[in-house]
Amino acid sequence: MIADRIEGKWIDTFVAILERSAVRRGEDAVILSETQSRALSVQLAELALARVGARAFHLVMPTPPQPVAVPVRSTGASVALAGNPVAVAALAGAGVVVDLTVEGLMHARETPAILRGGARILTISNEHPEALERLLADAGLKEHVLAARARLKRAGLMRVTSAAGTDLTVRLAGATVVGIHGGTDRPGTLAHFPGGVVLAFPAAGTVDGRLVLAPGDINLTFKRYIERPVTLTVAGDYVTGIAGEGTDAELTRRYFAAWGEREAYATAHVGWGLNRGARYEALAMYDRRDTNGTELRAWAGNFLYSTGANEFAGRYTRGHFDMPVGGCTIALDGVEVVRAGDLA
Repeated sequence: MIADRIEGKWIDTFVAILERSAVRRGEDAVILSETQSRALSVQLAELALARVGARAFHLVMPTPPQPVAVPVRSTGASVALAGNPVAVAALAGAGVVVDLTVEGLMHARETPAILRGGARILTISNEHPEALERLLADAGLKEHVLAARARLKRAGLMRVTSAAGTDLTVRLAGATVVGIHGGTDRPGTLAHFPGGVVLAFPAAGTVDGRLVLAPGDINLTFKRYIERPVTLTVAGDYVTGIAGEGTDAELTRRYFAAWGEREAYATAHVGWGLNRGARYEALAMYDRRDTNGTELRAWAGNFLYSTGANEFAGRYTRGHFDMPVGGCTIALDGVEVVRAGDLA
């Protein structure tokens, strides 16, 4: 357990994160949190904004009641705003929103309205500040992410294979492509820190094949390294089969089924990690309450397959899996960008 106290070095960490999004003196900044947010991060954000001279205020939403019997984890789709028009208007009118909600605003229903107002959103992932401090050292990451995003946007077909048996194809026509490097200085955009991942949100009906989760791969919803193989069959975007024996397969089957809706089985996004500073073994080093696993999403060379909400394909659900998979070869139009888990 790491002590939850303010450290000067962590104020410096938050200042550096803000500077990546060009937060400036005199800018109107909203610290968005909820009653279950990590209190230490909220305090550090306030102190860092004061240090850079921004005009900051807090908007604290009550964490809503749990609407379902299923534990909700790692969705990137906060429901803390609950459609509140006054709160949304306040956020839309800011220069920058520092998002410290538990799940983050990446896929929240209110995010488009906030961005249309001209605010930019900096989501700081619900990690212990120690992890955020470590992940500042990523020289050249922005350039790598922007180059990978441009390459992915030009591609027509992604094929993912592995020695474990993965063979997945993604037709990229109509996909929305994003590159996340940890900051944004443009009005009407969203970024999250830590960064270092490029993602495609495929159009409907474009993902087919087989994804094998081998021992050592990761299910971030459970914050667990896979111990026994799990094979997902994907047809027309949807997971249609879950094969495997043991705890990992049973947990996966049960959590998918618990939502009682087809959209929980749909593909959300696909992509790969580019952050050479992100550590694969980090998940083993933190208590579960101290990590949200964002570092593992960005770990260099992983293939990130995610299920659940994909607003670009018109699908919404609270069920969500993020699965960083190692050892894959990722080819765009036949050209390898990741080779057996290493950046090509």
